[in-house]
Amino acid sequence: MQSYLVGGAIRDKLLGLPVEERDFVVVGATPQEMLDLGYRQVGRDFPVFLHPKTHEEYALARTLRSGANPTGKPHPETSVSLQEDLARRDLTINALAETGEGQLIDPFGGEEDLRRGVLRHVSSAFAEDPIRILRVARFMARYVSLGFTVAPETLALMQEMVRQGAVDALVPERVWQELVSALKESDPRPFFDTLRECSALSRVLPEIDGLYGVPQPTRWHPEVDCGVHTLMALRVACELSDAAEVRFAVLTHDLGKATTPAHVLPSHYGHEGRGERLVKQLCQRLKAPVRFRDLAMRCAAYHGYTHRLYELRPKTIHKLLSGLDAFRQPERLKQFLLVCEADYRGREGFHERSYPQSADLWRLYVVASGVTAESIGEGEPGWLKGEAIRRERIQLIADHLSVMKQTEMSASAGQTVENPETGDIGANGRTEGAKEKD
Repeated sequence: MQSYLVGGAIRDKLLGLPVEERDFVVVGATPQEMLDLGYRQVGRDFPVFLHPKTHEEYALARTLRSGANPTGKPHPETSVSLQEDLARRDLTINALAETGEGQLIDPFGGEEDLRRGVLRHVSSAFAEDPIRILRVARFMARYVSLGFTVAPETLALMQEMVRQGAVDALVPERVWQELVSALKESDPRPFFDTLRECSALSRVLPEIDGLYGVPQPTRWHPEVDCGVHTLMALRVACELSDAAEVRFAVLTHDLGKATTPAHVLPSHYGHEGRGERLVKQLCQRLKAPVRFRDLAMRCAAYHGYTHRLYELRPKTIHKLLSGLDAFRQPERLKQFLLVCEADYRGREGFHERSYPQSADLWRLYVVASGVTAESIGEGEPGWLKGEAIRRERIQLIADHLSVMKQTEMSASAGQTVENPETGDIGANGRTEGAKEKD
């Protein structure tokens, strides 16, 4: 029975990055022997044990069996050697081990691939688990700043796996897990670029893939392509927030543009409602947590209102705040405003521009939220009190909005605004003569 440090801890140490967790593999042991030593077993797919003192993970050496193991679940055996265990891993940079004395064991050239910045599969066993396609894409997002690339032979294998339909059988929860992990990286864009390059994006996230090639008005979107704009907005979102919910909402805020009828392109009038339905569809399929779904659906439905804030009537602004459930969940409003700002600034030439709508809508919320049942006082029946609160909030919004409009008009003097029928946002985030519906 021997144990070795393996995988990510060695990889990140060789890259000079912080080591966040350490995993070990145990060769020549049975589950009962581990239990007898005081380790605690966790997991159901294969035995993994927590050290009785450090609580670090120790997994029994295991292999993947082709054909007989379509689920891609590893099989632990006492006869499995360390090299056999490393051979079943996804990439050479993860097929590394280290003895207790610090000696590196590198049977597949992982250290050299780290030096060259290459993501290369260890063997043909890579194809036994299609989730590895998403893992490669996630590693591209993690190490993009280090200049990593996918080895041509690995990319070719990933493309072949997609052609054979391997990714179509992926468990939704695993796709969601990899997606959220990628969104938590400092720059998730290479995750989506890599999936597109191997044709997997259209299979696992067709709603996102459908945005590519869809045009927008060049005047307001110099980048033109809806897919390009989405990733530009995602980049801004990563600068504004570490919250995966915010980043997911930015990723999905324009899904409706993928379904705009061809005869009205490049305009996208009404894409918000279509997008809300697509977000719900995507979240149901991937079994996304409610907090992700609710924020993303509201952002898809309402982000256009914030862009044209100064054109809205006070009653509509109150409906916007109510639709966002801002009076009960102000934190959601804060997240929503970050999404709107990322959408506005995520355009070619707009990255450094200010977005006053965000601060102004928050101010209007603060003013309106000061009106409560207690501030209205006693004497009104229940439903009338609710109506009294609504009227008072709308009046306060109107009073403050008039001042904001004057300030905003002075700041945007001389700037051109868009035709609102495009459903897009202009240079200063305003629309002209918007046809508002209550």
